[in-house]
Amino acid sequence: MTSGRQINLSAQVQRVTRRTRPWKSIIALLLAVFAAVISHRASHGKSTFVLTTGLTRQFIAAGTAVAFGVFGSVATYGLAGQARQLIEPRAGPAHAAIVRYAILIVGAFTTLVITLVLFGVPVAQLILGGALTTVFVSIAAQQALGNVFAGLVLVLARPFKVGDAIRLRAGALGGTLDGIVTDIGITYVRFDTEGSVMSIPNSQVLNAVVGPVPPGAGKDTEEPSVTDGKPGAPGAPEQRQPRPPGPA
Repeated sequence: MTSGRQINLSAQVQRVTRRTRPWKSIIALLLAVFAAVISHRASHGKSTFVLTTGLTRQFIAAGTAVAFGVFGSVATYGLAGQARQLIEPRAGPAHAAIVRYAILIVGAFTTLVITLVLFGVPVAQLILGGALTTVFVSIAAQQALGNVFAGLVLVLARPFKVGDAIRLRAGALGGTLDGIVTDIGITYVRFDTEGSVMSIPNSQVLNAVVGPVPPGAGKDTEEPSVTDGKPGAPGAPEQRQPRPPGPA
């Protein structure tokens, strides 16, 4: 009984934590915005901080800039986790993880840039260098990124789902391929074809013609030949021909 009560109590604690987590993220986001405004006004000597000394304004600007970085990171992490929990039941764990990582990357980059701006660091050159690096990385990983975006399109368009028996037809696949979808991953679609599981890139699946497997496909429809035992009939043994007479 004690272990059962402990399990129920831990489940209730986890449920309450999941419910309060969005509010924590929203509060952290509001505090980050407030800290950014205070830091900006203090660093530029706005009317709120006119009577304070220069050293005090610098201390307030630096402290609120650090606070913005902390609260911004907390808000980004919390919102990314909430987005994953909302998308996972519909899109699956793989694509929910992609959305979470995308929010983390965008949020972390935005928080870093704003924090540097609040500290007075010129970030124009950093952004330009990062943009050029992103272009080169995108060119180098074009095929992998194409499979990732193709997977997102497959999840949103939903031409099939896990467990469907479908037929793929494309020249890149060597013709027609029948099987059952076992998994839709980040870069590959797992396809069960008569006991052997194949991993097909998402970009090839997106470019293929997709449809259900026709009924009776794959079955041997040829009827066995029936013989009546008579010579000359289809499927019957050949009739023995008479041997020509030899020389006298």
